[in-house]
Amino acid sequence: MELVEQLIHFGLTRQESTIYLTLQVNGELTGYEVAKLTGISRSNTYNALAGIVEKGAAYVMEGNVTKYTAVPFEEFSRNIIRNLDSIREMVIKNMPARKKETDGYITIKGEENILNKLRNMLEECQKRIYISVSSYILDIIEADLKKLVARDIKVVILTDKPMKLEGAIIYGKEQVNCQVRLIVDSYKVLTGEVNDKEFSTCLYSKNQNLVDVFKEMLQNEITLIQMAEQAHKN
Repeated sequence: MELVEQLIHFGLTRQESTIYLTLQVNGELTGYEVAKLTGISRSNTYNALAGIVEKGAAYVMEGNVTKYTAVPFEEFSRNIIRNLDSIREMVIKNMPARKKETDGYITIKGEENILNKLRNMLEECQKRIYISVSSYILDIIEADLKKLVARDIKVVILTDKPMKLEGAIIYGKEQVNCQVRLIVDSYKVLTGEVNDKEFSTCLYSKNQNLVDVFKEMLQNEITLIQMAEQAHKN
């Protein structure tokens, strides 16, 4: 079940996720009622309920009979994210200094990892980006691009999807087969394809020669698009 898989990302086990959803749907329940509704053994149910309560996903309702009620997901998830933010800041503050990155080539594998790197690069941008992406990827990062425009970052986009983004320079091109071509601040580049989930691969580098090659390639492509548009008008 997809929702169970998603809840696991918030620190719940598969059984805890199933029980949390059962509480969410059915309201206040005893441990016996939870076990009956889920088909999970009574001993495992009570262990899972204890875990859910400890993790802040459910409350215990004391009375003649002990019952459990789910914490609304908006509240539960907000608490998790707030705690993670606090821990994140503490770790960043105490993390040992890292040696300067080399100008070598780093291979990033897996669609999720590639998209995370792409979005982080966009967030770190200070001056300008040139990006050539398919409509599939553009839909995912459109909100990130809007934030860049709002920060007065120069945003140049080449894509196969008609798009309106005030403040950005947009060029239409033919299908690019889930390609990623990103240059940030003229000193780092991400290139590859996101078309095969965990088998997708991209190359990331700060090598200036590579950056210059991709920058020239994108500029040439823009020139060709401009020439084609002008010829079409004529």
